[in-house]
Amino acid sequence: MTAKKLTSKQLHFCRCVADGQSQAQAYREAYNVSETTKPATTHEAASRLMRVPEIRARVEYLIRQKEAGLVASAVSDREKVLSKLRHLLDHAEPSDSAKLRAAELLGKSVGLFKDVVESTVTDRSSDDLLSDLERLLESSSEQAEPRPTQEPLH
Repeated sequence: MTAKKLTSKQLHFCRCVADGQSQAQAYREAYNVSETTKPATTHEAASRLMRVPEIRARVEYLIRQKEAGLVASAVSDREKVLSKLRHLLDHAEPSDSAKLRAAELLGKSVGLFKDVVESTVTDRSSDDLLSDLERLLESSSEQAEPRPTQEPLH
């Protein structure tokens, strides 16, 4: 079974959808839809077009290619930055602040400077907490100066 060859309009539709346009927007652009065409008609035609297996496959292929390109670009950018930092680290003067900053950034890129937070939370019962609070209240009331008492007014 041979794959059906897509027309130039179908290919344009696929590229538009893969670039992030809605199916209806892509259909309007690829097929030069009249301004008087009802939106429902455009939506229906775009939906029908996306059900064609070759078109759906082409859109999915284009999206995968775009994602692979983004990943490759990010990896390339990361490698460029790391290469520049290594060059600064190797060639800057020992007293140059750029050398120190390059070393710091390279260290961060490989995870040398992870923040470690230690927690000393212990499980305590509500009875233990209540007795601790009562002790604190008693000790604070013993340390407080005695207040003069007021006689009730009649």
